[in-house]
Amino acid sequence: DAMECLDEPSLITSLGSQVEGHLHEVLVERGAQVRKGQEIARLHSKVEEATVRLKTAQEEFARRRVERSEELFQKQLISASERDELETQMRVAALELAQQRQVLDQRTLRSPVDGVVVERMLGPGERVGDGKIVKIARIDPLNVEVIAPVELLGRIRIGMSGEVRFGSLVPGTHRASVV
Repeated sequence: DAMECLDEPSLITSLGSQVEGHLHEVLVERGAQVRKGQEIARLHSKVEEATVRLKTAQEEFARRRVERSEELFQKQLISASERDELETQMRVAALELAQQRQVLDQRTLRSPVDGVVVERMLGPGERVGDGKIVKIARIDPLNVEVIAPVELLGRIRIGMSGEVRFGSLVPGTHRASVV
């Protein structure tokens, strides 16, 4: 028997930024399907990009110094202490580069779930602080509340299955489980 039902997303999440800044671009519109990890928006990041390039150059320079010092160490032209200092500088440079890449990565917002963009709150040029940029609804799984007649009380149990039809907007029959 057909029964009325209410359907709602299994999760609604409002996506904001970990850091303050100005939006460079928002890559999705309302109604867009998004995948987990997909880029949703980017903040202006020229300073962070330049710092990554600087830290990359410093790390490459430190690596070349270590490579050049190896031959000098084998010929006993530099001490073990000098060699250790150069290797430590190289490791520090690599760590600083990794840290700066993380800082840059915080300027890109990614979807935490597969879902649909249900609202876009901010646009390019707007300041991002504590506010949210987009709202995403996870619709797989979809929660469906069935409005069942009182005669079925006690007869519907967890684990039972049924079919759900959403009408002309979402054609077809979909399997559902009672939870």
